[in-house]
Order: sequence, then C-alpha cells, then structure tokens
Amino acid sequence: MLLIPAIDLKDGHCVRLKQGDMELATVFSEDPADMALHWLKKGARRLHLVDLNGAFAGKPKNEAAVKSILKVVQDYAEEMGIDEIPVQLGGGIRDLDTIERYLDDGISYIIVGTAAVKNPGFLHDACGAFPGHIIVGLDAKDGKVATDGWSKMSGHEVIDLAKKFEAYGVESIVYTDIGRDGMMGGVNIEATVKLAQAVRIPIIASGGVHVLKDIEDLCAVQDEGIEGVICGRSIYEGSLDLTTAQERADQLTEGGA
Repeated sequence: MLLIPAIDLKDGHCVRLKQGDMELATVFSEDPADMALHWLKKGARRLHLVDLNGAFAGKPKNEAAVKSILKVVQDYAEEMGIDEIPVQLGGGIRDLDTIERYLDDGISYIIVGTAAVKNPGFLHDACGAFPGHIIVGLDAKDGKVATDGWSKMSGHEVIDLAKKFEAYGVESIVYTDIGRDGMMGGVNIEATVKLAQAVRIPIIASGGVHVLKDIEDLCAVQDEGIEGVICGRSIYEGSLDLTTAQERADQLTEGGA
C-alpha cells in the first residue's frame, strides 16, 4: 500500500482545499519543491501533484512549480540510488500535446479527470498514444461522478465509467469521495472496495484520510485491488505521520514495494 503525498498547486504555492473550494485554500508552503523534498525524506515513494488553477482554467497554470518539483525528485532519486520516484499530475490537461510535454519533462503518470467524462474520445486517444502513462481521476459523491473541480454533478455512475475507461486502457483510477475530501472524516472504504471489485485495474483511494487507522483499514482490503492512497490535509496538519504510516502499511502488506 503506497501512501502518496498530495501537493496541490495554486498560484505557485502548495495549498489544501476543503471539498474542492478554491476560496477555502490553506497555504502550507510557498515553495512546492521544498515540500516535495520534505515528503521524499519522510519516505514517500510516489508524489501526487494537482494544478488547481489548471483544473479550473482548463489548461496548465503551474508548470514552473511542476518543473521545480521534478528537478528535486530527480536529484533526490539520483542521490539515493533509486531508479525512479514516480510523479503523477492532474489538473487542466485537455490535449495530447500537453500530455507529451509533461511526460517529456519527467512526469510518470498523467491524470485525466473532467476531460475524461466530458470528452471520452480524448481519453481514448491519450491511452492509445501514451500507453501505461494515463490514469483516470473519478471524483464522486453518492456513486455519481462530479466534474469541473467538483462544481457539477454529471449523473454518470462511477462504476459504469470506470469499466468503460478500463476498456480504453487506463493504467489505474484515482477515486475521490468528494463528500469526504479535506474533511478528515475517514476514507469511504465501502465505496472504494465496491469500485475496486468492479474493475481489474488498480484503484488509488483519495479523500478522508485522517489517522493511522484509516491506513490500516485500507490495508485490510488491499487485496481487492487498492494499490495506494493519497494523503493530503492529514499529513500537513499532523494527524497522520507519513513515515510511521508507510512503515505500518509495509508491515501489514508484507514488506511493501
């Protein structure tokens, strides 16, 4: 079970939102690259970046911050003798040229969210052009998918879309329960397991992580197909210690990566 720190980028800073509301942003660092290095030193084996401005604008807005993070990650991996520390990125990615540019910069996985729901043909093309590098982000509430930075409910059932996108060839699915994100009320284990059981590709859980028990609960159902969990406010505010939690996850899942 991978614990994946989230670095949400807004106006070049590292922030956390409550339930996707840009007005409810807490700035945790003026230097996202420094924050990335902090999580790597705490034992992170993968990072999750979100261009929040990009998600709302529909095009990349924090590329400079992303590049600075990638440099830190690459330097750290070299220093530690690690082949690769994967970095996944979402937010405002709507065309193949943008995907290619980010992959050339060193991003490992591109997360397609709103565009996957609104323009499935784009997701299909992306999976064909960049196999193994495309993750779909499904944000849902009560089993229905939301788009546009969670501001609109689509009416699509999350499991129906997940199956469709699995057939396209997406690498995995980041599943966020938007009713819980940033609220630290615990992961929606039931909904996450239900989704994982419906598809064969891995699920990355997101939303609601608060304390170590949340990680232990996820480890208990990892065999259903849950490969990781994105950690945000909990590790920034200290209710969850990343190093301790990853070590515990490794114990529970037979040694980890």
